[in-house]
Formats: sequence, structure tokens, C-alpha cells
Amino acid sequence: MTSTAPRLLVTGGAGFIGSAYVRMLLGPEGPGDIAVTVLDKLTYAGSLGNLEPLLGDPRLEFVRGDVCAPGLVGRLAAGHDGIVHFAAESHVDRSIDGGTGFARTNALGTQTLLDAAVRHGVRTFVHVSTDEVYGSIDRGSWTEDQPLAPNSPYAASKAAADLLVLAAHRTHGLDARITRCSNNYGPRQFPEKIVPLFVTRLLDGHDVPLYGDGACVRDWLHVDDHCRGIELVRTQGRPGRAYHLGGGTELTNEELTGLLLDACGAGRERVRHVPDRKGHDRRYSLDWTRARDELGYRPRTGFAAGLAATVAWYRENRSWWEPLPR
Repeated sequence: MTSTAPRLLVTGGAGFIGSAYVRMLLGPEGPGDIAVTVLDKLTYAGSLGNLEPLLGDPRLEFVRGDVCAPGLVGRLAAGHDGIVHFAAESHVDRSIDGGTGFARTNALGTQTLLDAAVRHGVRTFVHVSTDEVYGSIDRGSWTEDQPLAPNSPYAASKAAADLLVLAAHRTHGLDARITRCSNNYGPRQFPEKIVPLFVTRLLDGHDVPLYGDGACVRDWLHVDDHCRGIELVRTQGRPGRAYHLGGGTELTNEELTGLLLDACGAGRERVRHVPDRKGHDRRYSLDWTRARDELGYRPRTGFAAGLAATVAWYRENRSWWEPLPR
């Protein structure tokens, strides 16, 4: 790793969104003069294969480790100018089965990073959060000033992390910024989330499980647009502020399922309705005016094209997902 380039610590950088961000940073769209350290525990959803195109690049260093380990986190923070924090347990269903790991990684892990950032004078801390911290909204869209009202253990653990980040800014003057995004999709997403789960099951000839009446509404954002938004927040955002990063395509789960069936050449008989998730939020919707007006954020990837490319990636990369549990 070069010694003169700005040094950025990316936690969870071997996961779906974190690895996309690292690939962007070190690719043609990136700032060029930057060195990146990825800290990742390589749990079930993280893989070095997500960074394979970059392994061996002198600008990238990989460290396997836990964000809850103060000694390791402190040593890494001391050598970096900024931290972008993706590392999290993120699947709602898993959090309903047991929330302890979510509280540990998402809240305690974030506090461990914040303590190290304050102690070692890290210049900028970007915390990657989620629209789920707000709960559910029947109509309209949340602004960043909406009170947090999470409903799932996952969302509650992320809301706790958000509050800890803001507390570090207000108490210690840490230059901390928060991003809250809508539902992501794209290549290399672990097949427990609806898009990769349904695509991989349909490609294998299996049925897909649709929760309840399928009427829950989500806004969809391509992972590459999300990563570009995070980089705008890192480089141009204001300390102590949250920024919404939305996609602009709201669909019910029923509508999304229909699009995935069509993309995979499958019929409606492949849909199996299952009991609804406990505490299932009915609708999420972000107002991303702040990111648009302050930072120039705008999604570039149209949903139809982005979804088609995503399905094509899973079709062409069976070796990536076939060994994974679904």
C-alpha cells in the first residue's frame, strides 16, 4: 500500500455493498490517489471472492477481523484518515430468530469504531445505515429529521448505531456522517434477500416464497448508485448530517415478483404464498431532496435495465451462488 495516498478503512468491505464500494473506489470512477484497507470478519455473507478483481492491487489491504475487537480496530484506525462503516448483520428474518448478534455487531461494533476514531483522530467517519430505522410509512416520504421508530430487531440495532454516531459527533466533535438507503439490488448479493433469493430459486426450477398478500412496498436502488451516493457523502457531505439515498422505483413485493418471474421465464404457478413476517413493515419511502440539492446525488441506473443486468449476472455466474445456502 502506498504511503502518501489518503488511507481509508472500509469495514464489511467483502460484503455485497461494501465490496461494490471498494471496487468503485479502486476502479475508473474512483478518486485514483487512495489506499483502502478492508476489515471484514468473513461471516456467511462476506467473501474474498467479492474482491477478487482487486486482490494483488497494491492500493488494497485485506484484514480479517471483528469490528467488536478494540485492539485490532484501534491499530487500524490509527493508520487511516477516514472510515466508511458497512459491517453489519443485515437480514431481518435472522434478527427475528435471534437479535443478540445484531445488537453486538451493529451497535457495539459501531461504538468500538467510534471510540477508536475519536482516540486516533480519524478525520471522517461515514456510517452506512438503512431506511428501516424509521419503521413504516403509509403515504409520503421520510425526511432526515423524522424520528427513528424501528420495528424489527435488525432495524433497532441500526437505529442504535445511528444514535451512537450522532452522539460521537455532538460529544467529541467527530466528523461523522450517516447515509440511509432504500432496498439495494445488484450482482453479488447473498441469496437471502428477495431479489437474489427469487432469481436463484427460479433459475434452479424451484418455487419462490412470497410473504403474506405481497402488498408491502419498497423503493429499489441499484448498488452502484448507492455506492456513488456514499462517496458523495464522504467527500462533500456535512458533519453531523444524515443523507437519504433513494432509487425512485417503488414496487409492491407482488409487482417485483412478477418482474422476476418474467425475467427468468417462469409462470405464476411458481409463487408460493407463505405466512407474513412478524412485524412486517408495510412501506418504506425516502425523500432524498437533501442529497440531491446539497451533493448532486441522482441515481443513474434505470430499474428495468438494472434488474435485467442483475438477473443476467446470476444466470452467468452460477459458480458464485450455487454453493451458497438458499
